[in-house]
Amino acid sequence: MQKILITGGIILIVAGLLWPLISKLPLGHLPGDIIIDKPNVKIYIPVTTMILISVVLSLLMWLVRKFL
Repeated sequence: MQKILITGGIILIVAGLLWPLISKLPLGHLPGDIIIDKPNVKIYIPVTTMILISVVLSLLMWLVRKFL
């Protein structure tokens, strides 16, 4: 449990330090994201963004499990 908490804390610190760079990425506006914009309704479904984030997080979790 201690390794998981320490690793999670390190990941949060790194994400916080890299936030200025991360916020400039075009996440949320990728091809495949569904945007329905009508006069009184705006629906946004970030399908491609969710898949990309899922793949990256799965890879990170795999690396953490392999090396810890």
